[in-house]
Amino acid sequence: MTGARPIEPLAFDDGDLQEIRRSVAALCARFPGEYWREKDRERAYPAEFVGALTQAGFLSVLIPEEFGGSGLGLSAAAAIMEEIHKNGCNGAACHAQMYIMGTILRHGSQSQKTQWLPKIASGALRLQAFGVTEPTSGTDTLSLQTTAVRQGDHYIVNGQKVWTSRAEHSDLMLLLARTTPRDKVRKRTEGLSVFLVDMRDVVGGTLTIKPIRTMINHATTEVFFDDMKVPAENLIGEEDRGLKYVLDGMNAERALIGAECIGDARWFIEKAVAYASERQVFNRPIGRNQGIQFPIAQCYAATEAAALMVERAVELFDAGKPSGAEANMAKLLAAEASWKAADMCLQTHGGFGFAEEYDIERKFRETRLYGIAPISTNLILSYIGEHVLGLPRSY
Repeated sequence: MTGARPIEPLAFDDGDLQEIRRSVAALCARFPGEYWREKDRERAYPAEFVGALTQAGFLSVLIPEEFGGSGLGLSAAAAIMEEIHKNGCNGAACHAQMYIMGTILRHGSQSQKTQWLPKIASGALRLQAFGVTEPTSGTDTLSLQTTAVRQGDHYIVNGQKVWTSRAEHSDLMLLLARTTPRDKVRKRTEGLSVFLVDMRDVVGGTLTIKPIRTMINHATTEVFFDDMKVPAENLIGEEDRGLKYVLDGMNAERALIGAECIGDARWFIEKAVAYASERQVFNRPIGRNQGIQFPIAQCYAATEAAALMVERAVELFDAGKPSGAEANMAKLLAAEASWKAADMCLQTHGGFGFAEEYDIERKFRETRLYGIAPISTNLILSYIGEHVLGLPRSY
């Protein structure tokens, strides 16, 4: 996004999470429910909100200071995303920049970091699009069919991606494509490569973006590649090793989505508590009735337990320790907690919960997504069964 003014890195460290939370909450207060309801009705991208987060430095917390970021850990990113959702906003418009950043940070060359990271940190460029899922393969990533064939100093890309959210509002895309046919690789996990695509050069020509209207305002799309050229210098890391690079960042993705879910759950619980304390039926607040009180209390307990798992996953990730099991369980438990809290909040409000002005029906739809994306609950259970409990592989 050209024309953005330079920003100063956040003057926080990882020990200042409470101050980060207060700052995020203050920013979110500038974008109340009316703002989000309008965006939801029009299926419009919250550009003003994303711009404010960028200018405040919140979307560049993981970028090292030498490239214009804050150089903080995942704990800071998780606090930011949780607080956004806890305050009734929606981080899905920009969260990808957090969790796909690691591919460049850990596997990009020094020249790639120097070229791209300062512009991403300043807001001059947006890195929000992640091209992995395809219509025929879904989460079976090894079966993706988009190809990238080397021709001189370029790769020629052909294929299609689906559920590539924010592609219309991003300058850069992190793309996973097959560079070696499946029948010619030594290991089934090889043959895929990651590219940083500058969409400004190709959109409307060899790159076509088609919006998908969905139950929620998620700015998601289908993307078509037709002999699209990508400079060879935009290959991240080694050719055919891309799956490893993508998987390497998925623990961060799981943990950050878990943090968003915790934020949603706490928003729903707070709304339910306030309404149950004030709403009078039969001359008494409905919160005195155990049929109302107990579900709220159960959701609170489940949310606090899930929050501890999210915290544990982030802690391990920041320490550079294996965190796959914890990150997956964090996302699983947090997504379930947020959905149960959403259902409880709607039930507590009764008919008023369906009224747009209360924001519950919007957040109800939004938080439902996380039982499915970025990975479904069933696949997480399969991961736990096989990789944690040692049960036979189910797929």
